[in-house]
Amino acid sequence: MKTRTAFATVALLLFAAVAAAHTHLKGSVPAEGSVITASPANIVLTFSGPTRVTALTVQKEGEAVQKLSPLPSALAAQVTVPSPKLTPGKYVLNWRVAGADSHVMAGKLHFLFDPAATPTAGKAPARHEQH
Repeated sequence: MKTRTAFATVALLLFAAVAAAHTHLKGSVPAEGSVITASPANIVLTFSGPTRVTALTVQKEGEAVQKLSPLPSALAAQVTVPSPKLTPGKYVLNWRVAGADSHVMAGKLHFLFDPAATPTAGKAPARHEQH
């Protein structure tokens, strides 16, 4: 019984260490849930460790998806990509990256571009990105 309990404890600790080792999104510009009053010059994603962006798109509600480029080819913890000229409206930014450990992660950020609004900072990204 003690051996089984010890084995289960070690297995849980190893699982937790592996799960914690995956890179996650720490912040972005624009931030999740933010209200911006001007079209950003760049989209910036900040991760907890080096990643390679494999896909990045932005979509205004009711319009077609726009692929963002050029995507950086090197691994980096912070990724900056030029933003297209945005017009007022609700947006979704979709991202997909591969971490240094080759683990693929994806997520979405929502923001509002309203030149007449009071800007808000948004919130920290959730740690439950889509895998």
